[in-house]
Amino acid sequence: MAENLNGKTIAVIATDGFEDSELSSPVEAVRKAGADVVVLSTEAGTISGKNGTEVSVDKTTADARGEDFHGIILPGGTGNADKIRMDEAAVEIVKKHVGADKPLGVICHGAWILTDADVLRDRTLTSYPSLKTDLRNAGATWVDEEVHCDQGLVSSRTPDDLPAFNDKIVEEFAEGQH
Repeated sequence: MAENLNGKTIAVIATDGFEDSELSSPVEAVRKAGADVVVLSTEAGTISGKNGTEVSVDKTTADARGEDFHGIILPGGTGNADKIRMDEAAVEIVKKHVGADKPLGVICHGAWILTDADVLRDRTLTSYPSLKTDLRNAGATWVDEEVHCDQGLVSSRTPDDLPAFNDKIVEEFAEGQH
């Protein structure tokens, strides 16, 4: 699958405590396909994964505009997902992005922010199983699948699903709006 993401900018929204492979593996996949990647976080500087991966922040969520991105990646990690969903700027970026029918990839606990953005009504997705009730309460249909795509919303459960997740986000980001 040689999807072309040249000229496309993909945002990653994360903070400290992200699941290392759920950030690094998708970023590597979209960069390999030609995308530029912008890391957004609540504060400038660097963020650290659960296992010590250090990532430079390109822009704070407060300084970013969601319409600037062709796609968004939301990695998991319980601490990361819980903290980022409390950031009003991050929630607003996600809400506007999904509202504009732009593709978004979310894995594991990363889906929590989608409940705060109120973008799950009548959508189907998967996640880490402990989020099933939260996602259903936000109006989603939850499925237990390696990767699920619903109109550009690509979701996966755990790092074990990364190969399928990466292939699908690259494909969806190449297609663009839905």
